[in-house]
Amino acid sequence: MNYQERKSYTVDEAMQKLMHFCAYRDRSQKEVEDKLEKMHMIPQAKEKIIIRLMQEGFLNEERFARSFVRGKFRIKKWGKIKITQELKFREISTPVIKLGLSEISEKDYRKTLYELAEKKLEKIKEPNSFKKKKKLSDHLLRKGYETSLVFDCVNSLID
Repeated sequence: MNYQERKSYTVDEAMQKLMHFCAYRDRSQKEVEDKLEKMHMIPQAKEKIIIRLMQEGFLNEERFARSFVRGKFRIKKWGKIKITQELKFREISTPVIKLGLSEISEKDYRKTLYELAEKKLEKIKEPNSFKKKKKLSDHLLRKGYETSLVFDCVNSLID
């Protein structure tokens, strides 16, 4: 075991460290709990720190979900299914996930799907239209877009 793993923290030291951790970017409660676990904090201290982080506005699940959704959609062009799976993996509740997904307008969502599809279609060098549709559909489904939207999009782009 190295020195870092054995270091023990007072509640105040851990609090300062986690305030910085949460101020750097929005975090989920699970990320904060994992960080406290690595710091070897006892359950009572973890609870006290998490409550204080929430009271002081450093930890807010809804704000985390909203910024996560905006980031993954705008930067990585993920669909709602993939975003939802990632938020569930981070132990975000379904109502908060729904609030987060409200950050994506239906117009932007469809526009992004079609832009992604057109960009991918240029790279697919497949003469067979069925295989071309399959490759394009698979790509869009992996990105987390809904099946019905993917097939509407693919069918409108490939005859």
